[in-house]
Amino acid sequence: MRIWPDHLFLVGCGNMAGQMLSRWLACGLDPARVTVLRPSGKAVADGVVVMTDYPAALPAGTTVLLGMKPYQIGDVAESLAPLCAADTRIVSILAGTLLADMRAYFPQVRDIVRAMPNLPVGLGEGVTALFTDSRTAPPARDAVDALIRPLGLAEWVTDEALFNQVTALSGCGPAFVFRFIDALAKAGEALGIPADQAARMALATVQGSANMAARASDSPAQLADRVASPGGMTREGMNVLDVDDRLRTLLVDTLTAARDRGEAMARGE
Repeated sequence: MRIWPDHLFLVGCGNMAGQMLSRWLACGLDPARVTVLRPSGKAVADGVVVMTDYPAALPAGTTVLLGMKPYQIGDVAESLAPLCAADTRIVSILAGTLLADMRAYFPQVRDIVRAMPNLPVGLGEGVTALFTDSRTAPPARDAVDALIRPLGLAEWVTDEALFNQVTALSGCGPAFVFRFIDALAKAGEALGIPADQAARMALATVQGSANMAARASDSPAQLADRVASPGGMTREGMNVLDVDDRLRTLLVDTLTAARDRGEAMARGE
């Protein structure tokens, strides 16, 4: 299936949308097919047109990526909706903005997909959760799926009620992993390892372990038990993590807090 849309129009090109665009361009998207709307007018990439205001019209077959701040949706829709045609597709990466809200803002657009990527999409190693409803035509769904695949893992969610849970896991997850890497390094430093050495070792340990888990036929839980020999150093350390299920409880609390914030954002709080 053809990957690239006839034209890609980005409303906003911040950290996340910028990572997505960078990956698409690296994978062969023609920059002449891309227009970015950003008030600053700051350049994005060679060959990509940057506009500071909305165009008079959108090219036929445009896919719109909404990548601005969620609170800006009302103002954006006021200017963008009149430009949308029957063949316009909208992909929204706005956290907490429900599909029903998007349909209310863009009533003339049939094909609308919610997407929640995470930052590693810029490396082609990200995770993007996707959701749409039955109004979106199957060819449009397939086209969005093809567009997202170069970014990494694409996971379709069948129930929008789970979207904030999925966002808490994969969308917010990189920040939690970064925090773990930093904590692992600082723990090594606390044991006497020089700070710069501990930082390098912690990062390489997490990177190698994640790659090993991705390629293994065993689950991460099974891998952990295989590494931890009875009575050995690893098992003693894991006993600390496992007591009272403390690591799992901490992560459940972490994801719950992130999910609850997403639900509050959806309520406009």
